[in-house]
Amino acid sequence: MPSTEDEFLTVAEVAQKLRLSQATIRNWLDEGRLPHVRIGRRVRIVRADLDRFMELGYSGGVKPDADAHAADTLWSGEAGSADSADPLT
Repeated sequence: MPSTEDEFLTVAEVAQKLRLSQATIRNWLDEGRLPHVRIGRRVRIVRADLDRFMELGYSGGVKPDADAHAADTLWSGEAGSADSADPLT
């Protein structure tokens, strides 16, 4: 539960910080992807929840796994193993 010391952000403030539309932020709220607090008809996002949401969604610096490399090899037309050899030749 958020404390009174937490920083609360509006949908407009979150949209501005992320350079997204307010509709996108509201969709995330409706889908339950972004935690929020309802105060009457108003919605507020706790700054710590937004930070955690962004950390979980961050994919920078991730190294591709072996399967991704295999898919790249497959689509590039390179022969990866004897199993991938053309049976008609």
